[in-house]
Amino acid sequence: MNYIKYIIFLGACLFFSGCEIEEIVNPNGPSIEGTAQDATKSELQTLVSGSEDYLRKEIGFYYDVVSIIGREYYFFTGSDPRYTGEVLGRAESTLDNAGFYGTRPYFGRYRTIRNLNLVIEAVNNTGILSSEETNGYLGFAKTFQAYELHLAANLQFDNGIRTNVADIDNLGNFESYETALANILSLLDEANTHLSNAGGSFSFVLSSAMHDGDDMVLSERDFNTPATFATFNRALSARIALYQGNFDDARARLGDSFLDMDGPGNIGPARFYSTSGGDFANNIFRVPNQADAIIAHPSFVTDAESGDTRLDWVELRPSGTLALDGLSGEYDVVVYTSLNDFVPYINNSELKLIMAECNIGTDNSAAVSALNAVRADAGLGDYSGGMSDEDLMAELVTQRRYALFGQGHRWVDNRRWGTLDDLPIDRPGDDVWERFPRPVSEPQ
Repeated sequence: MNYIKYIIFLGACLFFSGCEIEEIVNPNGPSIEGTAQDATKSELQTLVSGSEDYLRKEIGFYYDVVSIIGREYYFFTGSDPRYTGEVLGRAESTLDNAGFYGTRPYFGRYRTIRNLNLVIEAVNNTGILSSEETNGYLGFAKTFQAYELHLAANLQFDNGIRTNVADIDNLGNFESYETALANILSLLDEANTHLSNAGGSFSFVLSSAMHDGDDMVLSERDFNTPATFATFNRALSARIALYQGNFDDARARLGDSFLDMDGPGNIGPARFYSTSGGDFANNIFRVPNQADAIIAHPSFVTDAESGDTRLDWVELRPSGTLALDGLSGEYDVVVYTSLNDFVPYINNSELKLIMAECNIGTDNSAAVSALNAVRADAGLGDYSGGMSDEDLMAELVTQRRYALFGQGHRWVDNRRWGTLDDLPIDRPGDDVWERFPRPVSEPQ
């Protein structure tokens, strides 16, 4: 039985304070025609809002498991030993293809994609939108579909994923990792074409995480128009081109992104969270100094350069060292400090680092300039090491580790560099997994 086929739209979560939105019909029921064939703008807005809501669901599992495997942090909890056992590759353990740690982040991504397919279907089948308005919806939907697909590909790697899932009764075949990346990039380019033909404004409203500059995690940048949302799209496309190893292409795509070498690293579009009634709180934040805790890998502190302000993302536990299952640490992870903190999809620090990596070996001076921009964000002086490709790559590895801490990159980075063996092993016999198994409910 194919699980993706049975992902359903459960209704949009209202997260625009004070706004009333009509109840959405069940898209798997006989009333689907009401939304898919003759949607009002109110119903389209609800589908957009619901998509932003789904982008938050199950994402906490994604960040946790990839960060744990990447030895960024541990999750110590007495309620589930799998976080310190199977996920960390404990001796003689394997990853369970029915385990929540693999299935929930994976199918969570496809649930979002299914909802975005409803957006596309409804937009294409309504007669109330102008061409520019239609392009705005399609650019939004396809950009986020590509984003969710690339997270699924990060989990599955060379197991492959499906990228063609528009028809739930006729799903596409599993594609190789390389083919999936190519199709994701093509989808981003298609979305960007829509955005370039979407006029000066969207006919829908995105959450404040996409346009409000007041949050401590998000900063100063608006992604709530076709033109500014397109800079987000181009940033994502640069990430995918980097994953493909196409450095010239990635560098060119950065030129149309929101990259700002002189701007702060935390600029970027983000997921909205709130503790307001009926909304969804940050599912990555944990209250520090608890028995169940997200504990920084000890090497994050011991390997850090003196004066690095990114050490503010961990906090010494007043209660002392926490130990579980042969592992221990004394620093809580505090990348997010409240249940209301936004969580970025991609930020300016990552774009600077993409630029640095793309220039190593071709323009090492430009690479150093980009690395220095990241170092400056962290309160560090300019890079003073060697100028060989190997030296600069080592500095890049360090800066990506610290600038993107807790954002799910270290495991993916080491895998694409072929250096998973460089990640620390804390117990004899532990392993660093290369991929999650394909979920049991999918064909093998």
